[in-house]
Amino acid sequence: MSDVIRIGNCSGFYGDRLDAAREMVEGGPIDVLTGDYLAELTMSILYNQQQTRGEDTGYVGTFLKQVQDVAALCSEKNIKIVSNAGGLNPRSMALEVEKILEALGLDLKVAYIDGDNLLPDLDQLQSDGESFTNLDTQQHLKDSDQKALTANAYLGGWGIKEALDQGADIVICPRVTDAAVVIGPAAWKFNWQRNDYDALAGALAAGHIIECGAQCCGGNYAFFEEVPSFRNVGYPIAEIEANGNFTITKHPGTGGLISEGTVKAQLLYEISTPAYYNPDVIAHFDTMQIEQVGNDRVYVSGCRGSSPPPTHKVCFNIQGPYKQSMEVLLTGLDIEKKAELYLDAVFHNMGGREQFDDVDVQLIRSDHEDPDNNEVAHAALRVTITGQDPSKFGRIFAAKTTELALAGIPGNTGRGAAGFNGGPAIIHWPALISSQRLTERVHFGGNTTQVLPTQRLDMEEIYYQEIPATIAPAPTGPTTRIPFGRLFGTRSGDKGGNANCGVWAKTDEAYSFLYEFLTVEEFKRLAPDFGQFEVERYDMPNLKAMNFYIKGVLGTGAASNHRIDKQAKSLGEYLRAKYIDVPEALITG
Repeated sequence: MSDVIRIGNCSGFYGDRLDAAREMVEGGPIDVLTGDYLAELTMSILYNQQQTRGEDTGYVGTFLKQVQDVAALCSEKNIKIVSNAGGLNPRSMALEVEKILEALGLDLKVAYIDGDNLLPDLDQLQSDGESFTNLDTQQHLKDSDQKALTANAYLGGWGIKEALDQGADIVICPRVTDAAVVIGPAAWKFNWQRNDYDALAGALAAGHIIECGAQCCGGNYAFFEEVPSFRNVGYPIAEIEANGNFTITKHPGTGGLISEGTVKAQLLYEISTPAYYNPDVIAHFDTMQIEQVGNDRVYVSGCRGSSPPPTHKVCFNIQGPYKQSMEVLLTGLDIEKKAELYLDAVFHNMGGREQFDDVDVQLIRSDHEDPDNNEVAHAALRVTITGQDPSKFGRIFAAKTTELALAGIPGNTGRGAAGFNGGPAIIHWPALISSQRLTERVHFGGNTTQVLPTQRLDMEEIYYQEIPATIAPAPTGPTTRIPFGRLFGTRSGDKGGNANCGVWAKTDEAYSFLYEFLTVEEFKRLAPDFGQFEVERYDMPNLKAMNFYIKGVLGTGAASNHRIDKQAKSLGEYLRAKYIDVPEALITG
C-alpha cells in the first residue's frame, strides 16, 4: 500500500520496554520508527541528570541502546527513525548516535533540531513583553521568587519534515509536541502544505493515539477483560493516508488489543477541550469517526482541522522550596487518635509546625474493621513538610521521626520516605509564548536551516465551526444499583497541575443516560476529593464520550505534588468503582 505511510511507535515514556524497538522493526513492514520519551515530568529528570552527570547529558540515554540494536535493520529496510529523545540536549545525542553508526559501519545520515530552549534569552523575552503567565495559577514568571531551571517551547512537526526532505535517516528532536514525531513524517510523505489543516489534524489525532505506545493496544484499558492477553502487548502502528485518515493496528502475533474502545480511551487521555491544540494545527476530536474494520484494525476518519493558535506552549521547570516526606503505618483501633498523638510528638520534636511554609497530612484509611490478617489492619499516615530553610530538612526530619519508634503510640512501624527526600522540589510551570518569537533550526550535513512556524507565515486563518449534535432522551423505568464501571469506560491522566478523566459509553442508549446523568455536580458527588476543585465538562457525542477537566488538583505538577498518585492515573478506575443507579434496560438491553 504505497498510498499510506506506516509509522510505528516503540516508546511511550522514559523507561518503556527497550526490546520494543527491535520488535517493531522485525515484526512487519513500517516506514518510520518513532519514540516518545518526554512526559512533562521527564524534563525535570533530564535536568537533574545534567546537574549530576554534566552538561553533555540531558537526553534519554536508553534510546542510544535502541539505536545500536536496530540501526542496521533500519538501514536494510529503509526505515526512518524520528524521536524526541534529544530532550534538553539534542546536539549531544546526535553526536552519540553518529558515533554508534560509525562503529557499526553504517552510512545513515543524522539531523537534529533545536530552537526550543528559551532559557538563554529569558530575560530579553520578558523585557520584550513575554510574561510567561502560569496557565494554572495566572502568576507572572517575574513575580515568582524562584529560579527557572529549564524553559522549552513545544515545537511542531515542520522541522522534522525539513530534515527528512533534506535526506536525513535519523532525526533527533528536542521538546517537540508528542504528536510532532508523527505529523512531521506524514507531512514529508505526502508533501502537505501548511494550510492542509484537515490532513494535519488527522495526523495529530494519529500521533496522540500512538504517542503512549502500548496504551492504545490494550494497555491500561478499563475493560481489561476484553484483552486476549497481556503477554508481550504489541506497540501501535498508524497507517496514515494522504487525506489524514488513518488506521491504527499492531504487528500480528503480539498481545493486547486494538479496538474502538482502546483507541477511544487513548483519544480521551490527557486532554481538556475537544479542540486539541498543537503548534501546527487545531484538531477537533468531536468531528472524527471511529470504526472497527478488522481484527486489531481501527479506522479513524473525518477529523477536521483549524489554523493553529497564535502561541506555542512552554514547559518551565522552576526551582521550588525544600520538601520532605515521611510515612508511618498505624495499626488497629483508634487510628485517628493515634495519628493526632503521633503528629503532635513529631512536630514537638521538630520545634513546631509554624517554622514550615506548609505541612501536608494525609491519613489513608486502608485498614479493615475486624481485620482478617495483620496486613489489612494498617492505615498509612503521610506527612510532607515544605519550607525555605535547608537546615530543617534531610537527616534532621528523619532522625526526629525515628526517635519516636519506642516512645510513641502502640503498633506503629515506619515505611520510609513517601515522595520527597529533603531537597528542593521542581515545580512545573506551564506558560505560552507568542509564536512570532520562535524559529526552529534543523542541523544537517554541516548546515543549519531555519524553519518558521506557520504562525509567522501570514496565512489566512481558518476555523472549523461544529454543528451541535442532538442527543436522544435517556432511557427510563425501574433502576438497579451497579458499579459505574460495569457500563462505562474511563481513562485519566495529568496536564501539569490539572487532571482529566475521559468517560465513554459503548451504546447510544448508555450514552444518552451518561449525558444526562453525569453532570459536573454528579461527578463532584461521586469523587468528592476531586470535586472540591473547579471541574469542567466537555462533550464528544461522536465518540459517545465526555471529558472532565479538574483544575489544580495536582498542585504544581507531578514532580512536586503530595498525592500518592501524582499523575491522576488511577482517577478513572476510582470513578468506575463508585455505585450508581441505572435503568434496568441498560443492563438487560
